[in-house]
Amino acid sequence: MTTTLHSSYPPGVPHTIPPLRYDSVGDMLASCCEQFASKTAFVQDSADLSFGDLRHFGERLATFLNVHLKLRPGDRVALMMPNTLSYPVAICGVFWAGGVIVNVNPMYTVREVRHQLLDSDSRTVIVAAPYVNTVLEALVDVEGIAVIVAPLSGALREKKGAQENGPIVELEVALATETPFYVRRRTAEQTAVLQYTGGTTGPSKGADLMHRNILSDIEQLGLWISSAVSQGDNVVLTALPIYHVFAFTVNVLSFIRVGGKNVLVPNPRDVDGLVATMDRQKITAITGVNTLFNGLLNAARFDQLDFSRLRLCLGGGSAIQPAVARRWQQVTGTVLTEGYGLSETSPVVAVNRLDSGTFREGIGLPLPSTELSIRDDSGREVAQGESGELHIRGPQVMRGYWNKPEETSKAFTADGYFRTGDVAYRDPEGHYHIVDRKKDMVLVSGFNVYPTEIEAICSEYPGVLESACIGIPDERTGEAIKIYVVKKDQAMTRESLIEHFRKNLAAYKVPRHVEFVAELPKSTVGKILRRELRK
Repeated sequence: MTTTLHSSYPPGVPHTIPPLRYDSVGDMLASCCEQFASKTAFVQDSADLSFGDLRHFGERLATFLNVHLKLRPGDRVALMMPNTLSYPVAICGVFWAGGVIVNVNPMYTVREVRHQLLDSDSRTVIVAAPYVNTVLEALVDVEGIAVIVAPLSGALREKKGAQENGPIVELEVALATETPFYVRRRTAEQTAVLQYTGGTTGPSKGADLMHRNILSDIEQLGLWISSAVSQGDNVVLTALPIYHVFAFTVNVLSFIRVGGKNVLVPNPRDVDGLVATMDRQKITAITGVNTLFNGLLNAARFDQLDFSRLRLCLGGGSAIQPAVARRWQQVTGTVLTEGYGLSETSPVVAVNRLDSGTFREGIGLPLPSTELSIRDDSGREVAQGESGELHIRGPQVMRGYWNKPEETSKAFTADGYFRTGDVAYRDPEGHYHIVDRKKDMVLVSGFNVYPTEIEAICSEYPGVLESACIGIPDERTGEAIKIYVVKKDQAMTRESLIEHFRKNLAAYKVPRHVEFVAELPKSTVGKILRRELRK
């Protein structure tokens, strides 16, 4: 059933979002920098940026892009950095210069970087210093693309009088530009960001996100989480990389909108450092994926932190395991709330209620102005409780894939819904649940088995740190379940784990193959990569 489920909404949350108050993301950023000029906007280690600093440096960069690099309205600028103070400055500078942001993972290989830069036709790359050689190698036979090298850490400053080195210039040299600044205005229907997908079904595609898409999602999410962020003293931990759409919209843009302080974490894999940062900053909000929350719970001293100011814990990217959520609430006293989104939807589509009092499995309810529809392979809507592909329609849904009309046509239904490729169902109370990606489903003797369910049961076993489930070829059953497990208790055995599965799963769902590994392959966001295990 296509529905927005307004009757299940929290009190005070409207069914639809009001008319957008800004024409572009750049307009929103300029307004917030003026409104909150004296407040701290971003912190990285011991350095910080006020909103006034953000405006000053952003204007200088925009001027450099326009005057020195001759950036034209709508030109693409690739941002290839971890979470550093340079990133938000680059975001402001590109938007105020009238450009389009292309977020690039700095851990990409030369091949992946080259594909994204050429596919987007980027005219400029702003890259953190340790990754500049990857960019130069990717562009070895490409002319006309300027490279701006950003510092990895420390406070930003202006290097006046320094000289440019051909097409390569230091960001701090660009920030010394003194030509009078002017904003190149953009409209709501123009492209703001090209957010590239993970490329799990072939070369990555750029989701064409308009200013209207991103502004709508900021408004939708803002209404939903207002009870947790309206106090005016918000401090959000940004451990997820900003180049990922989750952190880009939810952490950076949404918290700029309320004048919040963003605590940037360049390396979330340093869990001890992450715990120390949380202790120092007294955060009020954290976003993450299941592996991040699980890692923190297993880190030394985490359970000794002061969580008295923590109000919002938002998980996404992959399913939050109930065992992790229960322990998170026990340790922090705060409910871990799961949501759902995609690169193609700016990204947030649905979130559970914040006032539930306890963790609720599933992705929750569609945000205001969002319609969800669950359909079978023939395009017909399925009954409540039945599984089918989740379809989405709303103001946060992308225009289409960049320069790929055929892929865009395949991605949308005739009535304007985006096909997600995720299998979902709606429960009797109207909440939505993601079963799994269609491509990850395993077919055992004709029965559908969803890896997420197997992994959730595995996480309940005390000796398991984390796990990942895939299907492998089997002569008798077509496919068989294999699970890769990272031990927390080295005394755990295959036999004891299999017995745990037998007590909790139908026989055809019980893994026939168990492999203990030292670690699991993960994306830079922390999502476990089943496709790497299938290789």
